Amino acid sequence: MNRPFTAVLFAAIHLSGVSLACAQETAQLTRQDQQRVAVTAYAPKAESCRGVAIVSPGAGGSEAGYRYLGEALSALSYLAVVVGHRESGRDALREHTRHSGLREGLAELITEPDAYRGRFMDITAAKNWAQGRCKGSEAILIGHSMGAATAMMEAGARNKLGIQGGNTFSAYIALSPQGPGSIFPDNAWSGIRKPVLLMTGTRDAELGGASWQTRTEPFTNLPPGCKWLGVIDGASHMNFAGNGLSRKTEALTARTVGAFLDGVNTGECRPMQHTPSMDLKTK
Repeated sequence: MNRPFTAVLFAAIHLSGVSLACAQETAQLTRQDQQRVAVTAYAPKAESCRGVAIVSPGAGGSEAGYRYLGEALSALSYLAVVVGHRESGRDALREHTRHSGLREGLAELITEPDAYRGRFMDITAAKNWAQGRCKGSEAILIGHSMGAATAMMEAGARNKLGIQGGNTFSAYIALSPQGPGSIFPDNAWSGIRKPVLLMTGTRDAELGGASWQTRTEPFTNLPPGCKWLGVIDGASHMNFAGNGLSRKTEALTARTVGAFLDGVNTGECRPMQHTPSMDLKTK
């Protein structure tokens, strides 16, 4: 059993007086099926916008989380948008766990194909809205836990749920990614050609008790070409969620994301300087 993930359309846009002159604003978008999508946007701090970065939370998460990523991406001159996922947010998680308990409920939610289809519509709505406000050419998809699975599916990872990704982003970042299990089969990532950054920690164990090292298996399977794997010493699953549980993890994650995206932007993708708190592999 995989650890819970704490994971082409035109969206009509509905705004509620959003002004990106401010550093952080909320908005309500409308996706293809007319369902509403709540987002939090972090405007680029520079006058010119480098590109858009969409952040997909884990199961039970919301657009109010992952502020450290939104602020870090804003500082890198991206228009960052953290997306709320109604089919796999707090209410959906509560409904799934009401009768069967947390472990079983989470297992149900993270293997529900319709939850991922909803996530893809949310992400498309957010991306279309952001690209209408940013002239930069880059488009980055970042996901944590269930969001990491969402990102890898969108990048083209084969999966057991029948989900087909569009591979429409410039690069992908997966925090607490999943190895083979209830979502992904063996060798699921061998066809992903876009740049990918994977990050985990030495306390980021799977829900079923498997070692954090299973989260490194996608890196082994990915083909060469701007692929990074960062393992933070002592980091747990929730340390990546942006709840302030580990400022060290948040700072290292933000720094690594910045170095990776700079490499993607220049086309060189050189590894960052060594840090004693993190093991970084590249290929």
